[in-house]
Order: sequence, then C-alpha cells, then structure tokens
Amino acid sequence: MRTPAILSAIICACPLSTPAPAQTAESLGPAPVSFFGGSAGRISALAAHPTDPDLYYAAGADAGVWRTTNAGDSWQPLTDHMPTTAIGALAIDPANPDTLYAGTGEANYANHSRYGLGLFKSTDAGDTWTHLAHDTFAGRCFSKIVIDPANTSTLYASITRAGGFPELAAAKNHPQATGPLGVFKSTDAGVSWQRLENLPNLSATDIAIDHNDTSILYAAIGRIFGHPDNGIYKTTDAGATWTKLTNNLPSNIGRISVAVSPDDSSRLMAILTNPSSSTGGGASNLGIYRSNNAGASWTWVGAVNQATYGWYLSTIAFQPANPDAAIAGGFTLMRTTNNGASWSNITPPHVDMHAIAFDADGRLLIGSDGGVHRSENLGNSWQSLNTSLTTIQFYAGLSTHPTNDQWFAAGAQDNGTNRRETDTALWDTIRGGDGGWTRLDNTRPSRVFVESQGTANLYRSTNGGDSFNYIGADISGRNCFLPPYVLDPANADRMLYATHRVHESTDGGSNWSVLSPDLTDGNGAIRALAIAPSNPNVVYAATNDGNVLISTDAASTFTLIQDNNPGWPRVTREIEIHPTDPNTMYLAVAGFNTDQMLRTTNAGQSFEPFDGDLPDTPVNVLSVDIRGGNGNIPTLYTGADDGLYRSVNGGVNWHRYSQNLPHVPVIDLELDADRQRIVVSTQGRGMWRIPIAIPGDLNCDGVLTRADLFQILRLNAPVNPIDPPDPPCDRLAAGDLNGDGFIDAEDFFILLDLLD
Repeated sequence: MRTPAILSAIICACPLSTPAPAQTAESLGPAPVSFFGGSAGRISALAAHPTDPDLYYAAGADAGVWRTTNAGDSWQPLTDHMPTTAIGALAIDPANPDTLYAGTGEANYANHSRYGLGLFKSTDAGDTWTHLAHDTFAGRCFSKIVIDPANTSTLYASITRAGGFPELAAAKNHPQATGPLGVFKSTDAGVSWQRLENLPNLSATDIAIDHNDTSILYAAIGRIFGHPDNGIYKTTDAGATWTKLTNNLPSNIGRISVAVSPDDSSRLMAILTNPSSSTGGGASNLGIYRSNNAGASWTWVGAVNQATYGWYLSTIAFQPANPDAAIAGGFTLMRTTNNGASWSNITPPHVDMHAIAFDADGRLLIGSDGGVHRSENLGNSWQSLNTSLTTIQFYAGLSTHPTNDQWFAAGAQDNGTNRRETDTALWDTIRGGDGGWTRLDNTRPSRVFVESQGTANLYRSTNGGDSFNYIGADISGRNCFLPPYVLDPANADRMLYATHRVHESTDGGSNWSVLSPDLTDGNGAIRALAIAPSNPNVVYAATNDGNVLISTDAASTFTLIQDNNPGWPRVTREIEIHPTDPNTMYLAVAGFNTDQMLRTTNAGQSFEPFDGDLPDTPVNVLSVDIRGGNGNIPTLYTGADDGLYRSVNGGVNWHRYSQNLPHVPVIDLELDADRQRIVVSTQGRGMWRIPIAIPGDLNCDGVLTRADLFQILRLNAPVNPIDPPDPPCDRLAAGDLNGDGFIDAEDFFILLDLLD
C-alpha cells in the first residue's frame, strides 16, 4: 500500500516517539516456594568474597548470576540480559575481588543442563559484564574456573559436553557442541584461551590448583559414560605436560570431582562415580578417595550417596584452614573432620548438591536443587538463603484461574508443584517430587490436577489444591519424564493421558482405559499432546522418537504426519492448535540450524516454516492470538531458549516482546486475552506476566482499520492526545508493533503493511 502523501508529510514534519512501557514484564516469583522450608531453583556454582562476609555470588543452572550484599537476606540478578542464563562456574579474582568470571553452560549433564555461549567477565562486582570466548567455548559447558593466585591474569577452565540422554540432547544441535574439550588456559585474564593438548579430548568435570605451588594442578577427566582415558591427571609445569594418577584408583570411572587443600598441598580428596548407562542409570558412587602425598597414592575412605545419577551430583571441597575437614556432596552431603577416617551426614533441607563454598567468616555455603543454604557450624544446622532468589525452573503445564487473576500453578524441577493464590512472592508447594503438568477445570476451578515424574503419578484435588487423591492406578506404559495430559476444552470430565499410548478418562480421572495403539516406533513415549479447542475429535501428538501424528476420531486412531522430529527429551508444550481451525497446527522445534517453527494448515498433509528472521535459537512453545480481525494473520508469541518473541505479520518478522524479560528459556505460555496479558513460565526465572493488546488497535474497536493509523499520529500530537483518557484497551501496548518500547514511525509503517 502506498503511503498517502499527507501522512508522509505529517510523519516527516513531526517525528513519532512515544514511550510504550505497557510491555513491561512483571515477575510473579516464586521467591521462594515453601518446599523444604523455602526452596529456590537449582544452583550450579557459588563464590564468596574473600574478605567481605556479606558478599556472595550464586549461579543458577538456568537463572544467570545473582549477588547478595547482606549475607543472603536478599539477592539481585546480574546477568538477565546477557546472551544466556545457563551458568556452570564462578570464580572471583583473589587479588581484585571486584573481578568476577562466569562460565556459561551447566556441566551437570541433565537433559535441561543447557549448552553455554562462552565466558562472562565483570570488573565491577557484577554490575556490568563483557562477553568473551564465544567462538572458543560455545555449545559446551564450564565445570570449573580456577585463577592462579600468584598471577591472576592466568586462568584455567575445565570444559565438558552439554548434557542429556541421549548424549548431547541438552546441546540442541548447537553447531559447536562437539568442539574441543578438556582443560583450557588463559594468560590474559580470559580474553583468549588455549586448549592444553596433553590431556584427552574428553569432558573435564573438575580442576583444582595447588595454592602453594601454582604450577601444580589436578584435572578430572570424567566422561560420564566412561572411557579408558578417564581419571585424575596432574601437571607440575602449569599445564605443559600431564601425568595420569593411577595408584589404587579404579580404572572404570565416570564423572570425577577433585579438591586440594589450600593449606596442605599434600592433601587431596576425590569423588569417583560409576559410568552412566546411555539412559542415565547406573551412575552410583565408587567412593571418596584420599591422597596424603599429592596424588602419588590413594586410599578409599568412604562414600557419598549419589543414587544412580552420579553424573548429575558430584562436588567436593576442603574447609579453609583445616586440611582434616572436607565436604562431599552428591544426593546427600557428607563431612569429615579427621581426614576421611569417618564421615557424618550433614544434608541440608533440600537434597541434590552441586556447589560448595565458604564465606569470609568460614560459614559453609551449599548450592543444591533447592537453592542456597548456609551453616555456621559445618552442617549441624542450616538456614535457607532463598528469599528473593527467583531461580525456580518450571516445566511445561502452567495453569491460571478463571476468576482469580492472582492464581497460578506450575510444576518445578525437583521442587514440586507450586501454587500462588494472592499477590505474593512466596508460593505454596502443594505436591512434592519433580512437578509436571498442572491442569485446572475452568468450569469447576476447585478441581485441580497435578503430576510428578514417572508413569501414572497423577493426582486430583477437589478443593483448589489444598489436598489431593491419587487417580493414576489404571494407567501404564512407557513414559516421558513428565507425561503430558490434557482436559477436553469442551468437557473437562474427559481427559487424555499419554504414555506410549493415549489413555482416556470420561469421569474426571477416576477411571482410565487405553484408547490408542502405540504411537512410537516401539521404544519411545509420547512427549506432547493437544486437543483442538474447536473440535475435540482432533488430537495431535508428538513422540520422543520423532513421530508427529494426528487423530480425527478423538484419539482412537492416529495418522503419522512427520517421522523425523525427535524434539527435546524434556517435555514442553510444543504443539499449538489454531483456536478456531483444527486443521491448522503450529509446532515448535527446540534446536539450532533447523526450521524452528513449522505450520500446517491442512491437518499435517504439508508443513511450512514460519520462523522468518527469528535468531537461531531453540524454540520451546507457541501461542496464537487471533483477535483483531486481521484477515488470516494472527499475532504469534514464541518462547525460545533466550526469551519471548512476537510476530505481528504471521511469522515473517519477529522481535523480542518485553524489553525487561530475562533472556531465559521460556518453557510455557498462556494467552489470557480476557485479561489482556500473556503468562510466561520460564526454566530458571520463575513466572512472569506481560500486558498484551491487539497489535495496531489504537482506537480500541477490536479490529485493524485505517483509523488506527491516525491514532498513532494523534498519540504523538504535542497537544490534546487521544481521548478519552481511559480507553477500554491499552493503546500503548497496541501501538508498539516492533516491541522496541516506543510508538514511532516504524510502527506506523508496520501497521500500514498489515492493512494492505
């Protein structure tokens, strides 16, 4: 459409630039949840200031770097708008403690232990950051960073593969995911790095430096699936050459953690783990080993419980100023005060240990799947430090309430299912375990459904989530970690639950029957399930071995419409069905170097990509807003690994939606059009809500017309802006079509194109 001459003249004479703060995201918490006396999400690394006992840093597995300046009474996020929030390692320069390094990518090998994008460095205690070494480390993960205390421009980093089962699932096909591994060295304070070539090209799961002779380091080469070259290696020449230490150590090892006492260089401790199977099992503890002679020989001195997933749980450290005292973490936390002769269980309120540190007053800090805890007596008692630490990792399956706009529920990684009923940052944990999908019956909102990991762990509440009854007894089959289940939008008594088959209940979950055949290729499970809002006979499903299918007979039989779309093993809400057209389905693809979003308008007979100019980032979830009467072009929202994006022109162009939402994995979305908001569930930064409007509808009539063009001009008029002052829609949100926080000439021309 040509721009009318008079409009062009007006725009040239009166440039448009009205701030549009209406897209500001509001954090809903939780910070924390009530689980185990106050839990936050998984903490992968900790660092304490060497002289200030009130200053700590915590790294969330998917939450970025946080700082407390009051010994954990409150926390501040520092890296929300860096390229990634996945952090694996922290290190403070001992000579200049305002200098801080954060290695990205979480080296704990879970399906949700995401790939990194290089190194972050701050020289002002975390206020600002520089992004370094992307090309060197992207696609892989930092397990540890150590700084040479004698020359703090020299750093060492141990680098691993991203996690997952199958191997590298958490890398999501990042193009550098199979790059070099092992130990890297920088002599220019992190700007450039060289791989130390005398070590195996395998994941280095830990590294420790001798503080008394900094040319001596110990590297843990610990490919979690086992390898003949796995083991503890020692250098005495700052990494130029390495020797494998073998005296009295097992030969068949998986993940390894190693520590050297800062006060007695002869004292070492290590945790050794059995190799993992290809599916993640079998990785139990081989033992805690001690050396009293700088690694020349080793003695088995005890064990720490790592369950069967020692690939995920392994950390060890010496207490400063006491070489007889060490702390070993796995599923539980163990302490020795007599050089390993005996051990005590000192597990804090939440299990699953990932990080150990001591603050400047000698207090013990632990990072776990439950956030940060501190002990002033070496583990005899504990204090939660999780107030305001918004690091919960939600899974897909958030729920809202039809009448209470403050009510939200969602399941969290190792922190149960949680509910918020009022305007508060503290959420109630209403079920334990790994919380999965939640569902609320909008016709009877006192009826709530929740699940935990594994087949048939399904529960129903009839009092809004205050108590639950088990309803999964009739369900069986192979499962995804958190099996998807859905309520029929036309009849909430009808439910579908997915294992490798679809099960159906017609009485609200009291009884179940098998409805469909096996939808996988024989060994997989269903990872996504959706019922068409406009026709409950149409059901779409996706399996973790790559099948995408459609049923037109209410999930009794299915037709294969794709067979090579393996997705991501952790369940997301990757299928979105058009609200009024059951033949139109949108599919998110959680990977790099691929079509990130696919659309079919003919019930799967063909698919087309619609990712347009979206950055190359994995996409987890989609939502479709058909308001506005803009022909067949809905407004699209997509949750990616680095935040929320919107398209107002059907996927041709995309922009970040909400300038202040962290660059965090968005794992679920709920479009709440009646309340003009979208609810955003993240894996690492809790839940958020953001105002939405019909893009371009500045006169609040529900459709896009030429009249809206003139409203953009009037909104920027120097006198007498748009009347009435309190319209029935949010004109500021409606007018910012490119998501940059302003209503300006670019928005005018975008709207002009939409009207063409």
